[in-house]
Amino acid sequence: MTTFAEDERQALCDTLLRTGPDAPTLCEGWTTRDLAAHLVLRERRPDAQLAAHVPFLTRHAVAVGGQVRDADWATLVASVRSGPPVWSPARLRRVDEALNTAELFVHHEDVIRAQPDWTPRPLPDGLQAALWGNLRLGARLVLRRAPVGVELVAPDHGRVVAHSGSPTVRVEGPPSEVMLFAFGRRDHAQVRLDGPDDAIARLQESRLGP
Repeated sequence: MTTFAEDERQALCDTLLRTGPDAPTLCEGWTTRDLAAHLVLRERRPDAQLAAHVPFLTRHAVAVGGQVRDADWATLVASVRSGPPVWSPARLRRVDEALNTAELFVHHEDVIRAQPDWTPRPLPDGLQAALWGNLRLGARLVLRRAPVGVELVAPDHGRVVAHSGSPTVRVEGPPSEVMLFAFGRRDHAQVRLDGPDDAIARLQESRLGP
């Protein structure tokens, strides 16, 4: 069985340790420490995740989030590296692949591409195929707010009508780059955009992503 989620998790943690806790990321306002804390809260503290959306539990969410974020850096990264806790369904490899491959890939690129000397890293064909599979399933949800029609195209993988509308912008590139564009990292995604100039401008200026 594939282990793309686990492979990306380990590679991301190596990158986090290399860059340190105060490095920038592509997530606006987040340092690498904030990003690592987000991943730990997402997987290990559903109480804090729920409390963030329930007004009278806001203080609890803030307290838990601060406790996680302020942990020793090596400890925080180790929590990300260890993966989902034993009680999580994502402990099952198949569930982990479905839930976390795209999440971990995108956040790994959030760290890499925010550094001044970044270069694209080579990705295995299997990971590209897995990311395209994620896009095929989730593109309509991710791009539901697009102000124009959007067609995603990855040579040798296929095409997906992610958002119906006219005019339509065609976003073409490797699955990894198309995913980064769809998830809102448009300034750093190496894709080709085809369509009317005004439609491309509207798409680039819109808020994309989950």
